[in-house]
Amino acid sequence: MKKLVVTDKNACMACLSCVEACSRAFYKEFDPDKSCIRIVSKTGKDATVKTCIQCGKCARNCEAGAIKQNAKGVYVVDKKLCTGCGKCVEVCPMGVMVKAETSPAASKCISCGICAKACPMGILEIQEK
Repeated sequence: MKKLVVTDKNACMACLSCVEACSRAFYKEFDPDKSCIRIVSKTGKDATVKTCIQCGKCARNCEAGAIKQNAKGVYVVDKKLCTGCGKCVEVCPMGVMVKAETSPAASKCISCGICAKACPMGILEIQEK
């Protein structure tokens, strides 16, 4: 299974380069709420990177059957089938499913690596698990 992993959980500077790269790739604008990767800071210093763990909970809860695993094991949203109900967003354990008001369909990490290329610390990596 192909997935995005954080190789050094303590090295994130919370610069948001990955968040910006993701939101621009999906929505052509920088909006942290439209990114499929999240940076959470609990103390103001220590940042936690939240990524899709490819657990499939979104797919199991999609009544339209719009989320399926591709050949590499990555769950992807079929925008033609997605009704935009947002149930996948509600059940995502990592909080990284996105349903933007401006889009009719939900989006999620597809393990494309855009965020990994944007990370100045080099702590994001697409791996086969």
